Amino acid sequence: MKKDETKNGVSLFSQSEYLMDGDPLEEIFALNLGDFISEHLISKDLAEKISASNIDKREGLKKQLKELISIYSSKNTLCVLSFDTNQEHAIYTSIAKTVKQMVEVEYCRIYMQKDNQMMLVGASDENSGIELTVNFAGKDFVYEEGTTYVPMRAASHIYGVISLKTADKKPLNEEYLSLVLSIARLFATSTEIQAQVDEVNRLTGEENANISDMQHLRAELTALIGDLCDYQQNFVEELAKAVDMKGQYKVSHSQNTANLARQICRQLGLNEKTTDLIYYAGLLQNIGKITLPERIFATNGKLSPDELKKIQEHITTGVNMLMNINFLSEVVPYVTYQTERYDGSGKPEGLKGQSIPLGSRIIAAADAFSAMTSDRPYRKAMEVSKALDIMKSDTKWDPVVIEALAQVVK
Repeated sequence: MKKDETKNGVSLFSQSEYLMDGDPLEEIFALNLGDFISEHLISKDLAEKISASNIDKREGLKKQLKELISIYSSKNTLCVLSFDTNQEHAIYTSIAKTVKQMVEVEYCRIYMQKDNQMMLVGASDENSGIELTVNFAGKDFVYEEGTTYVPMRAASHIYGVISLKTADKKPLNEEYLSLVLSIARLFATSTEIQAQVDEVNRLTGEENANISDMQHLRAELTALIGDLCDYQQNFVEELAKAVDMKGQYKVSHSQNTANLARQICRQLGLNEKTTDLIYYAGLLQNIGKITLPERIFATNGKLSPDELKKIQEHITTGVNMLMNINFLSEVVPYVTYQTERYDGSGKPEGLKGQSIPLGSRIIAAADAFSAMTSDRPYRKAMEVSKALDIMKSDTKWDPVVIEALAQVVK
């Protein structure tokens, strides 16, 4: 939904008729909701409800704050990964093990700030140490003797540290380090927002809560939510880069596929929310490969039956991972059915034609075209015209999608 979108001729985010005592932050608040929230998480009815006249300023602010934290509950959006347990140690240990598998390190340990100390809260290994002391001095990370320390920093505050040790005592490569940095930013921003949520609950529970305190909190929380949206997208993009590196692509295949899928969506006239979801699905179509060792993709010989099975099952593995990355759950259907084919010859269920989600059909075409027109270790890139001719003559792809593809790559 855009800022100038109207209902019954009235702009939803136009100048409010009843600003609270001329408070300019009322308009900023509405605009921020339009920019950061509405396309993905907020309905027109909720937008109207938030922007409606509030006779009592204090109660109006409380209502706005409650709406914000209801939309951005920790259960739905704040965590990098979600699990079926409320036990902190089990959650952080699961995350540490997932990160270890992603970036192929000897171990990953997660520390959080407690009582002015960095205390171990989860690890992929059996570690007896419980406290950590590292001086970051404004640095994005610190590397010491085979171990990389990445701070979970929001603004100037460090909430925790991710520690990773490589088996060969070499620094993490650039793609893996960028991925861990993005995870750390998500952790820190989520933690900061949760602290603000706790403060919202405290203030809204007070009968005579200070109005200026609530206005300040509203501005901070809205800005943090905007940061979180940016960091979520950065996390997805860095994850895609790491996947491509493991898959031995010479170019950013996942990014190219996602960009092409987005262009196809726009050519077909799809709305912005659907386009964004398909874009994310394009980035993460091969996410399951992040759990596989690099040597599987680097080998020039035959794969063992076990290795071949792991590659064949990477879609299922990827879907399971996406279901544990809570803010990406909506892309799961598109990734699940990306290997279905328009003529019914695909997997996992042999769906045919329109029964395949449109997003999956778009990703399948974008992925195939991107792969054919990119250099790989074992062959050169194909000419655009030749790739299009092959896809137009094959019944595996949706002809409407292929026509849109042809229009955007001319």
